[in-house]
Amino acid sequence: MSEHAAQDEFAPILPGPGESDYERYLRTDELLALQKTPDEMQHRDELLFQTTHQSQELWLKLACFEVETATEHMRRRELAAAIRLLRRATKCLELLANQLHMLEHMSPWEYQEVRRVLGHGSGFDSPGFRRVREVSPELGQVFHELLREQGITVVEMYQRGREFEDLYQLAELLIEWDERLTLWRVHHYKLVERIIGDSVVGTQGTPVEVLGNLVHKTRYPELWRARNELTALSQAED
Repeated sequence: MSEHAAQDEFAPILPGPGESDYERYLRTDELLALQKTPDEMQHRDELLFQTTHQSQELWLKLACFEVETATEHMRRRELAAAIRLLRRATKCLELLANQLHMLEHMSPWEYQEVRRVLGHGSGFDSPGFRRVREVSPELGQVFHELLREQGITVVEMYQRGREFEDLYQLAELLIEWDERLTLWRVHHYKLVERIIGDSVVGTQGTPVEVLGNLVHKTRYPELWRARNELTALSQAED
């Protein structure tokens, strides 16, 4: 086969801009145009800042998509499918926290130059975390519907875990989802503390200490309380 024929054989067949199907499918022209050009940057670390935050939004989009679909599976009593997707979702949050540490490679002083061009931009306005706040309660509600359907409490479900293996796995994945979100908040708070300090005000006039207080927020308190109840029950038996 001639070189020209080989090139024609693997020429792109998908629609859209780009010299290859890889570029067309992933829309790399659009994706890589979403960051400031060097001429537009106030400071070169804006590329680090934008790349980290944009990738965080993508992982959050995927995580919430999986949680939303898992919730629908639970409504249809397709628990194995829900478990598989919730595992994906929690892995997204693990990656989220790990990637956040890229921003620790910014100098605290040089970050102040980046901060000047953020306007009133704040993590409180993250579309991804707004979506987290939307999908998380519904997930918990459907889980409790499943418990009521079986006529058991959270504590009883743990005590009789072998009888309700799928419910046990779901409960642990809800705990992990909650825990991963909390860990992300911890990492985020320590990052902010490390870059701008813990006794200052953020870009929207919010004291940094507010971030620290959010660390203690849980989405499924009944699942966490069950640990205390199980320990108390075990000690009473002893």
